[in-house]
Parts: sequence; structure tokens; C-alpha cells
Amino acid sequence: MSHAEDHEGTRRDFLYYATAGAGAVTAGAAIWPLVNQMNPSADVQAMSSIRVDVSGVETGTQITVKFLGKPVFIRRRTEEEIEQARAVELADLVDAGAENSNLNADATAIDENRTMDEAGEWLVMMGVCTHLGCVPLGNNSGDFNGWFCPCHGSHYDTAGRIRKGPAPRNLPIPLAEFVDETTIKLG
Repeated sequence: MSHAEDHEGTRRDFLYYATAGAGAVTAGAAIWPLVNQMNPSADVQAMSSIRVDVSGVETGTQITVKFLGKPVFIRRRTEEEIEQARAVELADLVDAGAENSNLNADATAIDENRTMDEAGEWLVMMGVCTHLGCVPLGNNSGDFNGWFCPCHGSHYDTAGRIRKGPAPRNLPIPLAEFVDETTIKLG
């Protein structure tokens, strides 16, 4: 074996390693945009948590805010609405789960597990029908004086629980908390 043939082997090995390295870098550069596009956009990341001033919400009214691209109903219920919601038996409900992100998954849909405060005055829910994603009408609509989805006929009570119609679940409650007496933080 000559001295020249010994160098050929090491040159060939170097070319193999250099080609494999360049291929790996090229593959990574091609795949990175595909993976990166699955990350949330900047506007969604910016809206992952919002604060809502509820100082102007009078008893018996609601406001709707946009959170993560979906409507959120924030309602300040009347004593009558609270009494109606608390009088409902769990056996009368289509969905007995609280659907409340602030509680354990096994929490029941009693009114106290659906509201923001112990008195039951504040109710915060995602405003998207659980049947096909329509936005229900509020302001004491439907057969149970809560919300009504006119698209397919789902009726929700004053606690946002499905009572009649094709919707399978109660209106979900997002992560929410009072940061002071007049501000609710969503997310």
C-alpha cells in the first residue's frame, strides 16, 4: 500500500462526513419552517390573558368580550336568575359536569360550581354553543331564561347549562379570576 492510497481513504471519509453534515443542516433548515408554523401566532400569544373592566356591568346585564378569538359572556345575574339556577336538580340536567376550567374535571354542574363568586352574581362563560360552535343569544332567551342558540335550537339556563336541544355539554367556563373588585382576568 502506497502512501498516496492511505491519504485517499481519509479524504474519502472526510467527503462522506462533510456530505452527511451538509445534508443534515439542509434537512433541518427545510423542516424548521414547517415545525415553526405550528406555534401560536404573535397576536394569539399576546391575547393568552386579558383583563376586563366590569365596573360598568349593571345587575341583569352582560357584556361580551373576545378572548382567544372566541366570544366570552360576562353576566351579572339578578337575584331571580340566581334563584332559578340554584333550584335546578342535577338529575334535570343534560350535562351534569361543571365544565369549569377553574375546578376539577369531576366537579358537578351545581350553580355554585359555575359562578365566579359565592353569591352567584358573576357568571363568565365561553359564548360558543357546544353543538356546532354557533354563538347563542343572551338576555334571558330561550325556554329557561338564559341563552338560546337559534341555529339548531339549544336552550341554556341562567347558569349556562344545556337544558334542551342538541348541544351535548354546558357552555364552558374559561380560566378566570377577580384581580380586584372591578377587574376580571381571563386566561
